[in-house]
Amino acid sequence: MTSLSHPLARLFAPRSVALVGATEKSVWTTLIVRNFRDFAYDGALYAVNRNGVDTFGIKGFRSCRDIPEPVDVAFIFVPVDAVPDALADAASAGIRNVTILTSGYAEIGEEGCQRQDALVAQAKDLGVTLWGPNSLGYNNAEAGIPVSVIPAVKPFLPPAIAILSQSGATAAELAEYAQGQNIGTSFVAATGNEAQISLADIIDYLVDHDATKAIAVFAESIRNPAAFVRAAERARDKAKPIVILKIGRSDLATQVAQAHTGSLVGDDAVFDAICRRLGVIRVTATEDLVNTAGLLAATGPLPAGGMSFLSISGGACTLVADAAEGFGVKLPANDPATVAALRSVLSELGSTLNPLDITGAAMRDPDLFARVIPLLAANEKVGLLGIGIAVPTMPGQSLPPALTAIGRATAGIKTPSVLVSTCGKSLNDYAREAIAEHGLPHVMTGIDAMLRAAGNALWWSGQLKLASPPPALEQPMRTDAPILSTEREVLDFLAAKGVPVVPQHLVRNAEEAAKVAASFTGPLALKILSPDIAHKTEVGGVRLNVPPAEAASVFASVMADIAKARPNARLDGVIIAPMRSGGLEMLVGVRRDPTWGPVIAVGFGGVLVEMLADVAITPLPVNPTQAKALLTSLRGAKLLDGFRGGPPADIDQLAQVIVAIGDAALSLGGSLTELEVNPLRVAGTEIEALDGLVVWQEEA
Repeated sequence: MTSLSHPLARLFAPRSVALVGATEKSVWTTLIVRNFRDFAYDGALYAVNRNGVDTFGIKGFRSCRDIPEPVDVAFIFVPVDAVPDALADAASAGIRNVTILTSGYAEIGEEGCQRQDALVAQAKDLGVTLWGPNSLGYNNAEAGIPVSVIPAVKPFLPPAIAILSQSGATAAELAEYAQGQNIGTSFVAATGNEAQISLADIIDYLVDHDATKAIAVFAESIRNPAAFVRAAERARDKAKPIVILKIGRSDLATQVAQAHTGSLVGDDAVFDAICRRLGVIRVTATEDLVNTAGLLAATGPLPAGGMSFLSISGGACTLVADAAEGFGVKLPANDPATVAALRSVLSELGSTLNPLDITGAAMRDPDLFARVIPLLAANEKVGLLGIGIAVPTMPGQSLPPALTAIGRATAGIKTPSVLVSTCGKSLNDYAREAIAEHGLPHVMTGIDAMLRAAGNALWWSGQLKLASPPPALEQPMRTDAPILSTEREVLDFLAAKGVPVVPQHLVRNAEEAAKVAASFTGPLALKILSPDIAHKTEVGGVRLNVPPAEAASVFASVMADIAKARPNARLDGVIIAPMRSGGLEMLVGVRRDPTWGPVIAVGFGGVLVEMLADVAITPLPVNPTQAKALLTSLRGAKLLDGFRGGPPADIDQLAQVIVAIGDAALSLGGSLTELEVNPLRVAGTEIEALDGLVVWQEEA
C-alpha cells in the first residue's frame, strides 16, 4: 500500500464509496457493482439516486448528505447536465474525492471544453479532488478496490505491474494481455480527460505503491510535463521502472529539407530524448509495454549489461544469436573459467558458446540444467540468464524432471533468470500450475518478445548508475540577456561564453574590405551581415574562396546582389573571415520545445545533414559525458575517427564545446526559440564555429 500521506492515497484506497446515479436499469451500474463483488470489496457501498431506492442490494439514498457515515469517494455517472449538482451534493456531504465517469466534456470539442473548465472551477471552489471526467476509473487490485467499469481479470495473480492508460478500452485489453502472460496487475486505471489529476500525478502515487514493481503507461500526450519529470526522477531514484508507449509518432522526428535546427528536432524525437534523460523506457507496441514491465517487475534492476542464454534447441540458440544485437542485448563470451567448467559437464557434442546449446542430452539427464545454470550465472558480465524451454499449456506436454531441475537451479543463483518459449502464446491455468509446481522463474513467450524486453531491462538498469541533471523545462525570461540579431553578434556572444569561433572582421565599404583582406594570405569567405537576412546563401549573400586581392570587388558584388534581392533589408556590412579547408562540418543547435523546454541537437552539418539525416538530441542542461554520448550515438560517428585522411576529432574537446553552446543558449533565457551553430568545423583539435544564428520568440 502507498502511505496515506500521499495526496491521492484516500482517492485510490477508499474504505467507503457512494455510487451516484446507481439504478438497476443502468448498464454502468451493473458493471460497477459486478466489479465490487468480483474484487470482494470489504468497504462500505452506498447507492445514490433520485428515488433513494436500494440498488442490487446496496442501500439507497436520495442524496450523499443523507448517508449516515463519512464517505471517502463519490463515483459519479449521472447525465452530463446533472453532474454539477451531483458534485455539489457530494461536497456538501464532506466527500473530498470524486471520480466522474460521465462523458461530454473536452473530448467532444469547444463546448465540452467550456463545460470541463467550469467543472474544474467548481471542484476547486468546493475543495474537491476530481478524477476524470470521461474516465472508466481505476482498479486498485492489490487492495481489492475497483472504482471503475474496467472488468476484473480472473484468476487474480500476485500483483506486479500497474497499467495506466489514457484510453479506457486499451486499459482493459492491456490487463487481459498481462493475464495471458502470467503477469499480475497491482493497479489498472483509465485516466480520462485528466481535468485535474494528470497521468503524471498517478505515476507519482505509484512510485510509493509497494505492490507495484513496474509502471506501464499507454499515453496519447503528457499534459503535465513538469509533474511527469518529477515523478520519473523519483521513480528512477527508487529503482522503479516506468515503461511508456506514447502514440502519435507519425509526425516526422527528423526532417532534412533544410539544415535548420527547428526542422531537425521534431516533437517525437524530443520526447524520446526526455525519456532517455529520465531513464524512462519507451516502447512502440502494446505487447512490449506489458512484457518489459512484467520482466522488470520479476527481476528488478539487472546487475550487469549482458545476457547468457541456453537451450536444448540449437534453433532457439541461433534465433537469439541472430536477433540479440538488434534489440540491444549483449551476449558476452563465456570466460575461460566458465568454459573449462562447462567442458567438464557437457557431452562431447555440446559447445561452450553463448548462446549455449546443451543439446538433447538434457532430456536424458535433466539434472544437466542444474549443473550448467550456476556455471553460466557466475559470469560477472551476465545480468540476465535466459533459458529456452517451453512451459506446457495442456496435458501431455509436461516435462517435470527438466522443469524441476531448472526451478531448483534458478532458485539457487543470484543472477535474475527468465524462461522463454520459441513462439508466443498465452499462459493458461495449466501453465500457471506448472510454473508454481516447479518453482520456475519469470516465464515469457516468444524469443523476439523476450529479447526486446531484455534489451529494455538491461538499458534501464544501466541508467540507474548514471547521474543526470533534470531537463530545464522552465526558463525565466531574461531582461538582461543581449539581443542578438546578426551572425557577428551571435559569434561574439558565443566566443564570450567559451566557444571557439573563426576570426571575423566587419567591413562597411570596399576600401575597408581591401585593407582587412590584405592581412590574410589565404582565401577568404565574405558574408553579408543583416538582421533581416537569416539565410544568406539564398539571396546571394555569401562568397567563398575569395582571393584577398579581389575582396574589394567581391564586396561590391555582394552588396549589389543583396540590393536587388532584398531592397528593404537593413545592411550592416560584410563579414570577412578566413576560409577553412579540411575537417568535418557539424551542426550544434538548441531549440526551445514548447512542451519540454530547451533541447540540444548534434549532427553532421553541410550536405551531410541532408544525406545522413543523422541527429542526436538531449534536453538541456548537458554535461560532457552526455555530450560525448550524443556524438557516439550518431550513425556516422565513425566519421569523427578521421575524415578524408584527416586527424581524428578530439572528442573530449568537442564535447566541451557542445556543453558551452548549450550553456550559452540557456543563459539567453526563455525568449530564445533557437540558437544554431552550423557549421562547427572539427579538424582534430581545431574546433571553430564558422556561423551562428539566433531566433527569438515572436511577441504576441
